[in-house]
Formats: sequence, C-alpha cells, structure tokens
Amino acid sequence: MQHTIGILGGMGPAATADMLNKFVRFRHAGQDQQHIPIIACSIPDIPDRSACLLSGGPSPYDYLERYLHMLETAGAECIVIPCNTAHYWFDRLQHSAHAEMINILDATLAELPHASQTVGLLATDATLATGLYQHKLDQQGRTLCVPEGDGQSAVMQAIYAYKAGDIALSQALLFPQVEALITRGADIIIMGCTEIPLIIGAEEARFNCGFIDSTAALVRAAIRWYEAKNGETVLNAQPELASME
Repeated sequence: MQHTIGILGGMGPAATADMLNKFVRFRHAGQDQQHIPIIACSIPDIPDRSACLLSGGPSPYDYLERYLHMLETAGAECIVIPCNTAHYWFDRLQHSAHAEMINILDATLAELPHASQTVGLLATDATLATGLYQHKLDQQGRTLCVPEGDGQSAVMQAIYAYKAGDIALSQALLFPQVEALITRGADIIIMGCTEIPLIIGAEEARFNCGFIDSTAALVRAAIRWYEAKNGETVLNAQPELASME
C-alpha cells in the first residue's frame, strides 16, 4: 500500500464522508486499483474547536495528535484534515508528525482567481476570530468580506443545524448570508467550513457569485501529492466554480 493518504476527520462525520466521496470523484481512475489508498479516521469525540478557542472549552489538541499518530501507524504518509478551524493547531501537529501534511488554507487560497479582489468568507466564529484566512488574504492584497453581527450568528446556527441533521433550517439560515456578502461586493466566496459546501450543495447556481469549496481544494492538493509521488502526470481537473452569469 504505497503513498497512502490519511484523513484526520470526525469534525464532523458528514464532512469526512464528503471528503472521501470527493477523492473518488476527482481521481481519474478506470478501475478500483487506480484509486488512491486512503485511511480515514472519523472518531467524533474530538472536543468542539470553536468552544475551545472562544470560551475556554476542552482542547482538541491531544485527540488530534493521538489520531494523527494512529493514522501514521496504520501507514499514512500524508495527512489531511477536513476541518478549517482545526488548522489553528496545524503547525503544532505538523511539528509532531512524521508524515507529510497539507494545509487546507493554503490549498483553498491557491484556487482563488487572480482577478478576484473582494473575497467573501463563510466560516466558524473561531476561524474568523483566530484570523486563519484573514492573515493570508492580507498578504495577497485582497479585501476580505465576512458576515456582520447577527449574520455571523446565523452562519454558526446553520453549521450546527446541519450537524444536527436539519438541512432545511441550515439553508434558511445560511442563504441570506451568502446574498449579503454578494451585495457587499464579494465576487467569490470561500466556503471556509467543511459543512458549508454540504449546506449549499447543488444550490450554488442560484447565486450570482463563484464559490471555492475548501474540502474540494484540499482533496485536489492531496491528489496532486499522490500523483507526484507516483510520477504520474497530474490529471485532476481544475476547480469548478459556480457560474457568475
């Protein structure tokens, strides 16, 4: 089992399943044996990342490190984490890891079109509060647009509603926040929480804006890692952005 990718997931399980599905969809394979070897860890007992960072809740770090090493012991040579907020601990985890790791923030920002100057961001309170995306976007000279006031509260409610299985409520809460970012000038929106692409789903086309799916960006970066390790021509497709017409 060469060049196996490990998914450090469970934050939440639906986002982990979405990542697995995207590995299958994005990999150009004509038979089972041409797909990428993947070991997925989806143990959902990892403490809430936002609660830790914003209100002093239990830290998820020890859990993340334990499951990272479990994936390494199982044979993973590259680790990906389908949770944006968990990347607050990325550098510390990378220092602890023996396997290579790919950062979801870097993978996502690498897919921003050069022409996009006003970038909308839908993410958790903790991702915003820690400036994970803001610092990197500032370095690129782009303007960041995030939900304001009650709008960000609605984003968080939408995320937790989806985690609880209420898709209709999550969409009713999130969709007005997408429209608000567009009204404020965002020409592309980063779905910077791995539940957000699941909430928006097939409804991207209803909005006059492009989207970047952070999970999809990370999967594409991981596929490129695998193809490079195997000396393959890079086959995975360019990101598909929703029509802006």
